Amino acid sequence: MRCPRSTLVTDQLVITEGPKGEVEGGVVRRDQTRRAGRGVLDPRAGRQASRSPTHGAAGVGERDPADAQDTDATSPRLEPFKSFIDDMLRCDLDAPRKQRHTVRRIVARLVDEHGVKDLSYSTVRDYVRRRRPEIAAEAGRTTEEGCVPQTHPPAAEGEVDFHDLWVILRGVKTKTALFTMRLSFSGRAAHRASLSQGQEAFLESHVYAFDRLGGVPLQQIRYDNLKPAVSRVLFGRTRVESDRWVAFRSHYGFDAFYCRPGHEGSHEKGGVEGEGGRFRRNHCVPMPVVDSIEELNALFEAWDDADDARRIGNRTNSVGTNGRWRRHRCDRCRTSRSTPHSS
Repeated sequence: MRCPRSTLVTDQLVITEGPKGEVEGGVVRRDQTRRAGRGVLDPRAGRQASRSPTHGAAGVGERDPADAQDTDATSPRLEPFKSFIDDMLRCDLDAPRKQRHTVRRIVARLVDEHGVKDLSYSTVRDYVRRRRPEIAAEAGRTTEEGCVPQTHPPAAEGEVDFHDLWVILRGVKTKTALFTMRLSFSGRAAHRASLSQGQEAFLESHVYAFDRLGGVPLQQIRYDNLKPAVSRVLFGRTRVESDRWVAFRSHYGFDAFYCRPGHEGSHEKGGVEGEGGRFRRNHCVPMPVVDSIEELNALFEAWDDADDARRIGNRTNSVGTNGRWRRHRCDRCRTSRSTPHSS
């Protein structure tokens, strides 16, 4: 005895279920079909069929361009309330960043204050997404800043920063300074802990990082305005550097690039900002328990060696492989600089 087939009629579309639960045909939302200009699926022929006999005669899936609808048109139900939404968005121009209207809050106010019914969240969301930057531009406010992706040649640049790191040192919860130097091209990094961010620890950490990474970046190293290096911040990127720092840079032969103060300059050395957080999350949770800073730095060295095998994003090579390429280029550049040119 054959199992009967069950038939369900939904939105002028017949869906037939076979004896094993398979579904012949498909489900196409009516509103999506109208916007995309497609017909429904014919469950018997397994192809698209037009709802209109006129369109069907023109051909399966074909559409008269004259009948095309504007995909950006908003719902007619939203039209009476656009002015109220615009007023809410204008109030947000002077409101604190964390106390501005979200789409959910706008919908709630429309329901509570204006008795709106049958207005979907997505309709309000699409309108707010379009109008918010327009209203900001009308008021002369700057919209979101555009950024240009950075590109870094091998062996050219590095980034340095300090991060706070809590450890259990001789049984006491202690805050230490985590020095991080990251090579911009390969992403390979060196980490060093100290009890302060003083100039002595700052310079010693540089020497350790240069030794671990196999050399000094050929062009520049990016910094924020660290006190061990900068005595005064002047206009623009001009800085008054400390004498010991100038002597140190002259000895190793690299330039310092100082980022803009505050949050505006954090993206200029975003690689080392992210590296410090990655290192803490992956290796310092839970808090390391050590008896000395030397023991902590020994752990850091082992973790850095293990991290040389990791890959960043979708890169083919590991950070260690790209780091060796960088070291090879450094050696070639130094050789070319030291070799006298023959006449």
